[in-house]
Amino acid sequence: MKIPILNIYYLLSYAWNCLDQAKRVNVSVDDKTKILDLLVMVFISGVKILLKRGLASNYLEVSEVIIGVKGKLELSETIKNNGIIKLQNVCTMDEFSQNIMFNRIIVSIIYRLLKTQELESKLHSELKKLIWQLPGITPVFLEEQHFKKIRLNRQDKFYKFILKLCELIFEWTLPSEKNGEYRFCDFTRDERKMNKLFEAFVRNFYKRNQGEFPVVRREGISWLWQNGNKNEEKFLPGMETDITLENATQKIIIDTKYYSKSMAEYYGAEK
Repeated sequence: MKIPILNIYYLLSYAWNCLDQAKRVNVSVDDKTKILDLLVMVFISGVKILLKRGLASNYLEVSEVIIGVKGKLELSETIKNNGIIKLQNVCTMDEFSQNIMFNRIIVSIIYRLLKTQELESKLHSELKKLIWQLPGITPVFLEEQHFKKIRLNRQDKFYKFILKLCELIFEWTLPSEKNGEYRFCDFTRDERKMNKLFEAFVRNFYKRNQGEFPVVRREGISWLWQNGNKNEEKFLPGMETDITLENATQKIIIDTKYYSKSMAEYYGAEK
């Protein structure tokens, strides 16, 4: 069973809890559109929205070799560089800059996509144009930890959506056999990934679209058992609900399942 391409987009938007931000990005697709092209179209449109409203900036600590003193004088570094003889000092100062990690991740993903095989040529050209609109922002050698360390405030909700997209692209673009190039792996073929994604989608769908149950969460369930030796409890498997809906009088537990094939063949017949 093939999932309609726009369904995948909304599945991701709900799972990331970014539906409002996703609705701001207008993309025109049909069922012939490849997943990679869909993600890149959304990414490009999203970055253009960020550029229009202004990229986030912050103070960064930078060190420079200058004549005179500005900011904090790094005396030991100045002496190491023979700065006293050259009349040049190493100084550290705060600089208000757009070259912060949020923006560096975005630029790094653009360079990664430019080296990704099977990307539509039109999208490749649009990515090149984006680079020219992001001067002074340096790429970083991306690792998983870069995404884990991100801390966003309430004003950065749209950044959250774009960075979630960046993380997905990073996770599923793998080095190819050609040196310096990448290939995109279709994550919808990974049942474990899609199972978690579908579970998050259903949970956030209920959080957003119903009011009868104010509590929507995952919940750990304790075993009801009697045993004199408490040390044996560690051998029991942990139990956790996929989704728990709860109000003052009711509790509903929902178990979610995702299968890449909803029908199985049994003696030549689909069931």
